[in-house]
Amino acid sequence: MMIEKIAHFDALSPKELYDIIQLRNEVFVVEQQCIFQDADGKDPKCYHLMMYEDDQLVAYARLVPAGLAFEHMSIGRVISNPAFRRQNYGRKLMEKAIQHCEHIFGDGPIQIGAQLYLQKFYESFGFKVCSDVYDEDGIDHIEMIRS
Repeated sequence: MMIEKIAHFDALSPKELYDIIQLRNEVFVVEQQCIFQDADGKDPKCYHLMMYEDDQLVAYARLVPAGLAFEHMSIGRVISNPAFRRQNYGRKLMEKAIQHCEHIFGDGPIQIGAQLYLQKFYESFGFKVCSDVYDEDGIDHIEMIRS
């Protein structure tokens, strides 16, 4: 049974924070072989959306207020646990992330920095490309916005 949790950084339990850090390291650092500073100082100002299946974090996203990463509110650090891929958790996560952004931060555009290979995935949620391709930590990215 899937359990969804949303919490501001200050309300995260030590276990939730550990689960988030562990999954972000597993995917962004190890799987994608990308050495970068994940602890970027933004987490304490954000909300954190977690999806658990049997006490295992299967999907996660960071909800970022306007002005912190982009001019508009944002969704970042979008991750599906490799052990649970192809079970539509990524799609469920993005649907919930958009809903929570609008509920927490109000109506308005949502801007993201997306890995280029996920362009079609994000377009399926109404995001449109608004930048040229750029390199971020050795991975091609694009900025996208959902009005």
